[in-house]
Amino acid sequence: MSASLNAVAATTVTTVTTAQDPACAEPLAVLGRDVTVPLVTGGEVTYAALDYAASAPALQRVWDDVAAYAPYYGSVHRGAGYLSQLSTDLFEQSRATVAEFLDCRPGDQVVFTRSTTDSLNLLAAVLPADCQVFVFETEHHASLLPWTNAQVTYLNAPRTPAEAVATLERALADREPYGPALVCVTGASNVTGELWPVKELAAAAHAHGARIVLDAAQLAPHHPVSVRDLDVDWVAFSGHKLYAPFGSGVLAGRADWLQEAEPYLAGGGASRKVSRREDGGVDVEWHTTAARHEAGSPNVIGVYSIASACRALSEAGFDNLVAREQQLVTRVREGLAEVPAVRVLSLFGDDAPRVGVISFVVDGWNSSHFAAALSAEYGIGVRDGLFCAHPLVRTLLGSEPQAQGECGAPEAAPGERSLNAIRVSFGAGTPDEHVERFVRAVKELVADGAKWQYRTEEGRCVPAV
Repeated sequence: MSASLNAVAATTVTTVTTAQDPACAEPLAVLGRDVTVPLVTGGEVTYAALDYAASAPALQRVWDDVAAYAPYYGSVHRGAGYLSQLSTDLFEQSRATVAEFLDCRPGDQVVFTRSTTDSLNLLAAVLPADCQVFVFETEHHASLLPWTNAQVTYLNAPRTPAEAVATLERALADREPYGPALVCVTGASNVTGELWPVKELAAAAHAHGARIVLDAAQLAPHHPVSVRDLDVDWVAFSGHKLYAPFGSGVLAGRADWLQEAEPYLAGGGASRKVSRREDGGVDVEWHTTAARHEAGSPNVIGVYSIASACRALSEAGFDNLVAREQQLVTRVREGLAEVPAVRVLSLFGDDAPRVGVISFVVDGWNSSHFAAALSAEYGIGVRDGLFCAHPLVRTLLGSEPQAQGECGAPEAAPGERSLNAIRVSFGAGTPDEHVERFVRAVKELVADGAKWQYRTEEGRCVPAV
């Protein structure tokens, strides 16, 4: 890149890195923090976004970063023009930023995808022949379902971290034949928020000749993730859970299986050389770099937004972010513990370390009804259902049917008893007031009931009008 292009790139980065970071005791600035929503009971209130586990709001810093780059937007890897070269430089700088954020090893590749789901499907597509996959039933569907072309062993939900390690060790030791194997495990549950013993599971996998991929979708936004320290072979996460807008994700880790497999998608960008044969066919030489699995025009804005989020979280300091989030976790858990009708879902018990993701059920309430009342009467956005982790939630709920109430759950057919839960989730952008309002709302709804009537409409519980 020429000196002038370097100067423009530096200007772009400087423009967005001069945004003032809040004090460590304050939430990071996010988009939507001042949005107001109407209440069915009258008036408006500032929206309390407590559904971070689904999609976290974009950091203001990230939005500013993207806005500063937008005038320089151009095609990536395929143009000789000024803006194309600048965009290519930013795209590859973003790859280096993500590698640094994840503390990748020398030789690791960072492949940009559409999401965590896409990343794990990519890995599933490059598995060597006869590879066996081991996955706990507690996984999100993104890491539970992609392994359709492999021999899969689904492991029962463990009730302690030690049991998780022991279960995996037994399964790996008993596998036949003793060939290539992959373990897929979450870093933090998207249902309970509990942290999994990733480093110990990685050690167990490697001791038995297996590799391991970490689903860090719920871990990376809340805790530092070091590929080197955890000793995982790959890590996958999504930008939209890491406070970055747009549809991009990451698969980072060892290059050999990625280089040896056919491209995930065939097309421009993945191909290095294409030529016609005398018999009328086509010969293709594929890239051996990350480009091998990044066919098509890449989402440079989405990729750049992930890199911006990585920089913002690193500069804010994970120690500060973790400490503040744990204060919020404590406040929510203590508040819910004061309501006897509330049962918090957990695999590993009350003392297990966790991120800001908490699921619960309320005696006498259908969870869909309760979540609808939180939204309509208090301006609080949470999630209800089985959270794309159906086996785990059903295991945690057992055979405890919820009262049908005035609304059914999206997963229940009309007239059936529903089995679903409520999930509250938060993070670096959550104000204290949102948590306090949530705790107060739970207590009031349990004590006094809903102030409004609700009905089921197209599988969702909504206020009756």
